[in-house]
Amino acid sequence: MKRALTEWPGLRPLPPRVPPLLRKVGAPPRLAAHLRLVHDVACELVEWVGRYSPGLVVDRSAVLFGAATHDIGKALHVAELSGPGGRHEKAGRALLLTHGVEPRLARFAATHGSWTGDGVTVEELLVSLADKVWKGKRVTDLEDLVVVRLADATGSERWEAFLALDEFLGTVAADAERRLAFQASFPVA
Repeated sequence: MKRALTEWPGLRPLPPRVPPLLRKVGAPPRLAAHLRLVHDVACELVEWVGRYSPGLVVDRSAVLFGAATHDIGKALHVAELSGPGGRHEKAGRALLLTHGVEPRLARFAATHGSWTGDGVTVEELLVSLADKVWKGKRVTDLEDLVVVRLADATGSERWEAFLALDEFLGTVAADAERRLAFQASFPVA
């Protein structure tokens, strides 16, 4: 676990309360590495959004905490670290609440896999987007929702916001193989 939380020194550190929480819930090293990678991409994403659309109100700390804990339920559903499944989402939210995490932050564990419902916040969209693009996966309907928020906040045309986001995400996705290799270097259990 220590190696998963400290190797690759260029990655931004997780929020201070997250590493002790990961240890407390017995998170496997691969999960810790995954959460670091998604958190790092979320950092890049909120920084880019701040530059591109300074008028878009984003709770940066919520996005970063959400990215750093979104899959924590996989500590309970370890098979979902290497295979499909959504049981970790509800379990992750409950786990975070049990450990004193505020509901406004624990929600990301339950919402990162779905972004089409009513009332989805820009923070939830950004956590979901970071969770996809870290591995080079592009999800058109998710990106389109972010484009709408960006265009509305900047007053630009949607195609302009699309081009800007597409260029940024292409840059992030270009490093996906290295991130995937880093995550795969840690055991699931």
